Amino acid sequence: MADTILSLAAENLLSPIILFFALGLGAALVRSDLSVPEAAAKALSIYLLFAIGFKGGVSVSAHGVDSTLLLALVAGLILSFAIPFTAFGLLKFMTRLSAVDAAAVAGHYGSISIVTFVAATSVLQSQGIASEGYLVAVAAAMEAPAILSALWLAAKFSSPDTNAERAKGTKGLLREILLNGSIVLLVGSFFIGFLSGPKGLSEIESFIVSPFKGVLCLFLLDMGLVAGRGLRSSAGLLRPGLILFGVLMPMIGAVAGLAAGSLIGLSVGGTMLLMTLSASASYIAVPAAMRVALPEANPSIYLTMSLGITFPFNLTLGIPLYLSIAQATGG
Repeated sequence: MADTILSLAAENLLSPIILFFALGLGAALVRSDLSVPEAAAKALSIYLLFAIGFKGGVSVSAHGVDSTLLLALVAGLILSFAIPFTAFGLLKFMTRLSAVDAAAVAGHYGSISIVTFVAATSVLQSQGIASEGYLVAVAAAMEAPAILSALWLAAKFSSPDTNAERAKGTKGLLREILLNGSIVLLVGSFFIGFLSGPKGLSEIESFIVSPFKGVLCLFLLDMGLVAGRGLRSSAGLLRPGLILFGVLMPMIGAVAGLAAGSLIGLSVGGTMLLMTLSASASYIAVPAAMRVALPEANPSIYLTMSLGITFPFNLTLGIPLYLSIAQATGG
């Protein structure tokens, strides 16, 4: 199994999507003026969310709604809600973060990174391994529960005065979560793909299938630039305990995803994707919610943890590891 993991990791490290991420990361660390315009980066993000959501909806349309889909949705909701509690406990044991900062970081690890999910689907496609298309819906469902867990942890372990001040800024939190642009586009594209089915896919296939990996490369170039800038500016905050957590927590989440996928009866590809979702850390939806609900939490910590440590780990080593484990256990 070790040989398989190393082989997959080496193959993944030499894939264009990883190399473009490394290019962006390196360029930022050496202070190059290379940049992706904000409008272009947003357009790339919109394209990826649209394409993955639409293709997932088409897959469900072709497959049909069954009990496994419903069980996967329930499992995703439970995982997203529960993982922050494990993350919070580890953070309090391994680091000196305040309760609010630990809760904010923990919320990121219960939620998901859709780009990590997309990268994992690309790896599966390159290996010729099928997966359940409805896991796109599971990914969307896993965005919000972790935010609620983070808020509960912050309220439970921080001072009453801080809670009273925080309550004033949370009126629009539910709307912030449910109407987050990435969630609306992902879920909306999923349902459009579901309604239009394979016939709808055939009409726009040349737009969302062939160009997909090229767009993903450009997007990950931008992600590398963002991650590199975060690492450069927040280097003093990254104590050994935080760095270790950023690598250990994804593997703990992946084990939880493996157990859930095996119990549900997902395929090898589906189990690997659920492991990836459980191992990833949000850097879009949760930071937006934390700015509203936990304004006293330090964004330099939770953004650098999710985007600067866990995201690169998952892209380079995590995804091959999760796939090897899923194959070894049979899904």
